[in-house]
Amino acid sequence: MTEFVVKLADERGRVQEQSHAAATAEELRARFTQAGYYVYSVKARSVLGSGSKKKVKLETFLIFNQQFLTLIKAGLPILGSLELLARRQKLPNFRAQLEDVTTRVKTGESISEAFEAQGGFPIVYTTTLLAGERSGNLEEVLQRFLDFQRVSLTFRKKLKASLIYPALLVIMVIGLFIFLITFVVPRFAQLYDQLGTKLPGLTVFLLNLGKQAQSYGVYAAAVVGAVGFLIYRWSKTDAGANLIDKIRISLPVFGPVWLKYQVGLFSRTLSTLLTGGLPLVPSLETAAKSIDSRQIALAVHRSVETVREGKGLSVSLQATKVFPELAIEMIEVGESTGALPQMLNSVAEFFEEDVQTNLTAAMSLIEPAILIMMGLVVTTILIALYLPIFSLSAGTGSGQ
Repeated sequence: MTEFVVKLADERGRVQEQSHAAATAEELRARFTQAGYYVYSVKARSVLGSGSKKKVKLETFLIFNQQFLTLIKAGLPILGSLELLARRQKLPNFRAQLEDVTTRVKTGESISEAFEAQGGFPIVYTTTLLAGERSGNLEEVLQRFLDFQRVSLTFRKKLKASLIYPALLVIMVIGLFIFLITFVVPRFAQLYDQLGTKLPGLTVFLLNLGKQAQSYGVYAAAVVGAVGFLIYRWSKTDAGANLIDKIRISLPVFGPVWLKYQVGLFSRTLSTLLTGGLPLVPSLETAAKSIDSRQIALAVHRSVETVREGKGLSVSLQATKVFPELAIEMIEVGESTGALPQMLNSVAEFFEEDVQTNLTAAMSLIEPAILIMMGLVVTTILIALYLPIFSLSAGTGSGQ
């Protein structure tokens, strides 16, 4: 027996949802129809509950889809392929999701609806499946989705790899500063207290900073952690996400890089959906939901209204005053030549290459700057600590 959620209306028109167990969805629908109800829908309840919202790693998801596509091309039915892959899946959460998808497909839901009900899969994927179902060419749209995700994954890995070394340098600078202030400076403070000599202003400031760090460092770390957690929670709200995205786009060096990266992601997503056979407006709405930048997503949503009125995509995007001029010009050429999906791919390739070049150039400047800053911090602390010793040595030498 399977648990189903039934949406129905009684003779007075009151709509309600109920949970019932039955062997099949058709049996449950017939039961309520005979009882005089109007049945809107019968859907299998997710066996995962709230855990179904957990996202699957992109690499794992790509492997599953590659295997799924291979089985379909080999002639296996969709339901049999899903059952086979669900049994072979080692990750418990993902296996439970696939089992729930299989159950839903058995009860009559489409595969796109079954995956969408899980809540943890990319919206681009469920929309791509929908396009494949409508066009009757699921294999082709799945292959396009895999190609799209492989390119995106490779690009993301390159970006992360270029940021690892600067991030390590920043962590080393912060760790070295904390070590010097909390461990080395207090040792020198004990030494100078025993000597009882007059200390330079820079040394006094550093010793006081070390004492404060020892006394209140734990509390300061707790406050910083609490503030960081509150900012993180606030960033998940609409107002926080919008403000953070505005700040991120307006940054002097990384702002344009972030904007180009999001435009490239939007262009590649839109190209994949259009090539899969989806109309322009649904493709725009899905592409807007698949990008991280709130400003660009809002701009795309605004352009949807003008596209519905019959205006071209390039004109609609230009009116938002968010997209780069070059991207708009290339999209305009694609519209005029009837090759919009191909031109969108070219836009994505151009901006991804530009992002990689700009980021590499920025990192080549930032890494030496971090090293110089590290050297200045260490040198300043050492001078402040050893300056009284040099003064004592000079005084002793002149007294002799």
